[in-house]
Amino acid sequence: MKWSPLLYITAFALTLKSAPIDTLHGIGKSEYQSIRSNIVEDQFYHIWVSLPADDEREQKYPTIYLLDGGITFPILAGYRSYLKLSDELPEIIVVGISYGTNDWKKGNNRSTDFTAPAPERDYWGGASKFAEVLEKEIFPGVEEDYPSDPNNRFIFGQSIGGQFAIWCATHHPELFEGFVASNPALHRNLEFFLKPVDTNTEQKKPLLYVSSAENDNPRFREPALQWMKHWQSQDETPFNLKTETLPSHNHFSAAPEAFRRGFRWIFQEIED
Repeated sequence: MKWSPLLYITAFALTLKSAPIDTLHGIGKSEYQSIRSNIVEDQFYHIWVSLPADDEREQKYPTIYLLDGGITFPILAGYRSYLKLSDELPEIIVVGISYGTNDWKKGNNRSTDFTAPAPERDYWGGASKFAEVLEKEIFPGVEEDYPSDPNNRFIFGQSIGGQFAIWCATHHPELFEGFVASNPALHRNLEFFLKPVDTNTEQKKPLLYVSSAENDNPRFREPALQWMKHWQSQDETPFNLKTETLPSHNHFSAAPEAFRRGFRWIFQEIED
């Protein structure tokens, strides 16, 4: 039988449409669930979970939660596989938290969820509510359905997602064992993040890795460097801090390198 071009294209399209996500083996076995929040009214969160390749539900795994998961999950869930092959990271679960869109009019609430208050933006400042979403809605869903270790949670945030990682490390350190902030966007509320923070001296200090790209926009890089300089000069800090400048990177290219360096440091600190 000789196929016409139209039949071939139609068959090819049907094959593509029905292909399971498992054929993208680099991101491991990945599953999806949607959460309609009762804490942030009428907000949907799309949750993608990538499991270790050898997952047989016989053990609990450390779990890294990715903010802006609609972008970071496809990049970093696959990159995780390379880092495991090179023995740079252990077997981990990767969870992407996505809004399903870049458009705030269609439900992307990152500018509220990930931020502390800012004088120039009345819609900033929802970080405490989002922390509650994590604790009461997202964590239970992941940890009930998957072999995720509740004592080994980690978070990665880029830009204002990095702001949330820093905010969470200082205001709700109990939620995660380690925090990675890539190019934290502190340009609208830097003063908030320079204030002294009351800490529980009996609680173990969280591990916080903060990086800034060498070629980041000065709008973001200069406040990030001010934040680093301030906390590096303090005798007492609410976290165990490591900071780095990532050579040759810009605001967006730095995310995979920050992920790699940040979690290599965090897991090494835990092992030591």
